[in-house]
Amino acid sequence: MKLNTLYVTDLDGTLLGRDSLISSRSSEIISSLSARGAMITCATARTPATVVPLFEGTVTNPPAVVMTGTAYWLREEGRFRDPHFLPEHELRSALEIFKSHGVHPYVYVMAEDGRRLDVYHAPDSLNEAEAAFYHDRTGLELKKFHLGQAAPERAAGHTMLLYAMGHSHALVEAFEEFRTKTDCSVFCYPDIFNPEVYNLEVFPPKVTKAAAVLKLKEELGAERLVVFGDNLNDLPMLEVADVAVAVGNALDEVKAAADIVIEPNYTDSVARFIESDFNN
Repeated sequence: MKLNTLYVTDLDGTLLGRDSLISSRSSEIISSLSARGAMITCATARTPATVVPLFEGTVTNPPAVVMTGTAYWLREEGRFRDPHFLPEHELRSALEIFKSHGVHPYVYVMAEDGRRLDVYHAPDSLNEAEAAFYHDRTGLELKKFHLGQAAPERAAGHTMLLYAMGHSHALVEAFEEFRTKTDCSVFCYPDIFNPEVYNLEVFPPKVTKAAAVLKLKEELGAERLVVFGDNLNDLPMLEVADVAVAVGNALDEVKAAADIVIEPNYTDSVARFIESDFNN
């Protein structure tokens, strides 16, 4: 008997190609399968501000898991669902520790409309990685940057994410100190395009891709969970999957944790695997 399967894929380095886009072939395959009833969605560290444009023209049905499980994004309604926020004491502690290491994160605060994110960065100056990140995302409909501005009082109850990037030494030191003093979900990992640059993310307590996809699996009544990943923050999701799939370009640790290793991301390997599995 065919099992009711939920397919969940990471984006960067997994579903997305070398150009950080969904290829026309992958889009066609996913849209066609979704129209036939396949349950296909993503679980990503990205925010809706970049997820929405990426999936324009691609049909998917279940909610997207965004910001590593901090919330779901409802495409039809254009809003967050079930958002989680950093406790005030955790936000204050993180900012103090990061500052002591010379790390100044972007502070992501959900706007009052429940759709947009206000992103604050207190110093006027940006390091090279922060500047590139800003210039690639400025002008997006669902994300507004406030450079040179500290997060307002409202951030205390509405911060969904702290995100810093830069050379590994300072970020790793800040990560190592903060993770021993917090209940938050904290990740520190190399950038897939430049291993000399690290990403440091702080999410609310108990937030992981794993928790979010398991809840989605239950809500949708799926009997089987197939997930795809490439980087360290995908490991919790791979561990709870019925079938854990790593793309060929994944880190060695991710490949070791996977049940199956497929071709690299730039060969439409995720979409082709889903098509073969769904039709089997």
